Amino acid sequence: MRKFLCGLVATSWWLAAAPLRAQQPCPSFSVVVNTPEDELMLAINGAENPQEQVAALDKFMQEHADSKFIPCVNEYYTATYLKLNNYDKAIEYAEKDLAANYQDLSLLLNLMRAYVASGKVGDTVLDATTKVPDLIKTEISPSRPPNASDADWQKIQDEAAETANNTRAFAVYAFFQVIPRVADPNKRIEWLDKFGKAYPEAENKYAGQINNAYFMAYLQGGQLDKATAAGEKAVAADPSNIAAYNWLAYVYAIVNRTNLDKAEADAKKALELTQTMKKPEGAPDDAFKMEVSNQVGMAHLSLGYIAFLKSSKTKKLQPAIDEFKTAIDSLQGDPAHQGEATYFLGYAYEAGYPANHHGAIEALTKSAELPSRFQNDAKDLLAKVKKAAKE
Repeated sequence: MRKFLCGLVATSWWLAAAPLRAQQPCPSFSVVVNTPEDELMLAINGAENPQEQVAALDKFMQEHADSKFIPCVNEYYTATYLKLNNYDKAIEYAEKDLAANYQDLSLLLNLMRAYVASGKVGDTVLDATTKVPDLIKTEISPSRPPNASDADWQKIQDEAAETANNTRAFAVYAFFQVIPRVADPNKRIEWLDKFGKAYPEAENKYAGQINNAYFMAYLQGGQLDKATAAGEKAVAADPSNIAAYNWLAYVYAIVNRTNLDKAEADAKKALELTQTMKKPEGAPDDAFKMEVSNQVGMAHLSLGYIAFLKSSKTKKLQPAIDEFKTAIDSLQGDPAHQGEATYFLGYAYEAGYPANHHGAIEALTKSAELPSRFQNDAKDLLAKVKKAAKE
């Protein structure tokens, strides 16, 4: 019988085999020498490139479609297509195995890698991330070899623990990469709940990430009380979370107007943090500059609305107008919020005494063209302002 422990160092092989076993494809399969399965494995291991590996897998599938080895073939297809950056094919073959109730850590990790790289999301990858902790217990559980010294046994355990930690860490990383792609906020919340059950340490160890994810899901779903509670937890766990500060300011100031002082403090904190934003490694310069600009714009949008609400007492609209203008200039990469800022600017122009019809018309015309939640309001107000300007 030949086990799939390819690539291990010949000397002291038993030291490396136990902890690395979980990273190898098809850990539950064995291959008999001089069988079609053995021939396939030799072809895969001897191939000079992934294309040759695919050809070997195709040949086996054509000649042995009813083999009990097919789950392992699908797993090798997954790994090979991943090498070729053909993420759709990698996902397709991994999900064939999952549909047939076959799974192991290597398969799930490659499925996660394919989904993360593809930019897609599906229940299978989210489910895979929640299954990793239990699979780690079953696959990364070394047994002490009979002749192993205490030092060798400690090394085996240390390597197994490192493998388990790295595997768990990647599953968590994959989860937080794909969960924002779930469009339905209620479904996102369901998966966050499942993730918390699979990773009991999440509330403490990943507090910033998980609370931020809950925050955005509750916010999108209109559950404002739960959203602000999660948002406050998110910034408490990660005081550098600019987006969370901005969204909290937006909710407190614009959405429910419950706490203008808190909103102002959060918006100013977001502005302060934008001064120290660092470009993620590999991120395009233009995309990073746009993100910084959008965060600056969101802060000024909230500050403008706060100033507008306070103008009823101060009788000064110019601070709000200036903030809205800065927001509009900064939100070039966020047309939805830019549309809000232009609507508020037009409203502010018209609220002055005397009303600035020309400025209002210019701002509202732009707002009516942008896909914000105030687009229809902008069109209605624009018609009224035009009528008032003629009188």
